[in-house]
Amino acid sequence: MSDVDSLAPLRAPSAQRPLLGMTVLAVEDSRYASEALRLMCLRSGARIRRADCLVSARRHLQVYRPSVVIIDLGLPDGSGVNLIADLDQARPRVGVILAISGDASAGVAALAAGADGFLPKPVESLGAFQQAVLRHLPPERCPVGPYGVSDEVVSPDPLAYRDDLEHVQSLMESGQSAAVLAYVAQFLSGVARAAGDRALAQAAEALTGHGSGAGIARVSGLIKARLAARMAI
Repeated sequence: MSDVDSLAPLRAPSAQRPLLGMTVLAVEDSRYASEALRLMCLRSGARIRRADCLVSARRHLQVYRPSVVIIDLGLPDGSGVNLIADLDQARPRVGVILAISGDASAGVAALAAGADGFLPKPVESLGAFQQAVLRHLPPERCPVGPYGVSDEVVSPDPLAYRDDLEHVQSLMESGQSAAVLAYVAQFLSGVARAAGDRALAQAAEALTGHGSGAGIARVSGLIKARLAARMAI
């Protein structure tokens, strides 16, 4: 079943809503990053669905065929690169496949696997998001005539950041294996950078490779302090 070609003819995109009539599947485990993408899709006229892991994304793709798939490269159950490669080989192919990551160097592997483009995190510019999609669409799916590139900066709801912190806290309380700490390091450092939380981002990055007792305690303490501060507000 297609999200975009099913019951009614597509409405034409416009300069104000250049992605009107399209559906985006965001394969993203961060609620904060997902909220940013949701707001950008809303401003652009597109619908959005979310999958928070590879298993959920593959289940979704068995039923729906979105216009655009945006895939985070660091997911809890594996690398988004594998899903990109599968989607690039599938027929019919999804119209646009974009990779997203807080690690700029990861874009090379994503493009080699078949991604049409790469978005470095944090994705804040509405205009950059729209252009990343539009440059890979056929002319008939793009707005007719010239249109301005938006300079709007999208700011997700801080409550979404709280959700991500609670998720990490739960993971660390359930176990601190090497695999868990590696995931926490890449997930939390990216989310904290996007939220402008430099201290927590640096503490999370220090977990990479070893995760000493002192480093784990620092990350846990910073998360608890932020959650407590938000509860007090």
